[in-house]
Amino acid sequence: MKGFQTKKEMPAGTGKKSGPRLSMSRKKSLVGLVFVTPWLVGFFVFFASPLLQAVVYSLNNVTITASGRKMTYVRLGNYQDIFIKDAYFMDRLLNFLKEIILQLPLILVFSLVIAILLNQSVKGKGIFRTLFFLPIIVVSGPVMQMLISSGSTTIPLIEQYGLYEMIEEVIPRFLQEPVTGLFSELLLILWYSGVPTLIFLAGLQKIDATLYEASYMDGASSWVSFWKIVLPSIKGMILINSIYVTVFLATSELNEVIDLIRSNMLNASKGFGIASAMAWLYTICILAIIGLCYALFGRTGGGEKPMKRSRKEGRKR
Repeated sequence: MKGFQTKKEMPAGTGKKSGPRLSMSRKKSLVGLVFVTPWLVGFFVFFASPLLQAVVYSLNNVTITASGRKMTYVRLGNYQDIFIKDAYFMDRLLNFLKEIILQLPLILVFSLVIAILLNQSVKGKGIFRTLFFLPIIVVSGPVMQMLISSGSTTIPLIEQYGLYEMIEEVIPRFLQEPVTGLFSELLLILWYSGVPTLIFLAGLQKIDATLYEASYMDGASSWVSFWKIVLPSIKGMILINSIYVTVFLATSELNEVIDLIRSNMLNASKGFGIASAMAWLYTICILAIIGLCYALFGRTGGGEKPMKRSRKEGRKR
């Protein structure tokens, strides 16, 4: 028939074969695995063996002799000695946990506030970013110790107006020392906010500006936009910063727990065995804090999903 065309059959083997396509989430997972691979290789090559060796040391009484290391298997004896005989380690460990519970939210809140201010359209944003990030580069462990010993990290007005006496009257006794220590090192804690501020700033700059415009057209205030748009969008950044701050504070040279582990490692009567047991108990506590941060700020329901839902709602409207 005129005007009727039949579909030509393609010869066998001439058509393009379409292989199995990867989903977008699968592609992102593979890209993430590629970026993590160098760290995994470095971990198994350089860190796996020392970690296993530390586990072996923690289960043995290690003494240094003229012929080398001598290990006596004591099972969990080192851990029992820490809880029963050594009162200094548990006391310093509990003080550190109290301090990090107080310092972590303060650093995150301050970093987020500064990042929101730097994200505004103001002149000289690069200079302000440098000023907030500069203390992390300049101030090292010995310099920081000199500043603390000279009292440069304290605010004199806090002592003049008797804030410490007010704290001791209001809060419970077990929190008095961590809270007063928090105020005595307030400037020091603010110096720790340099890297989290930059991470928050990077997350804020990724938020689509149309989301703010749609919320303002619907009559939402800046406070509502913060809770409904900003906070869900940077939830992943909050998790990253919380892990970074936890690890930074846990490995700081000013940490008394680290100093105690080092001193026990060089002690002739205790040695590497008790120090390794202390190190593993300390590591377990740090991992528990990181797990708590992941439970609070995990990516479930956060990240890009709220942004996608907001875009779909904007299109429907």
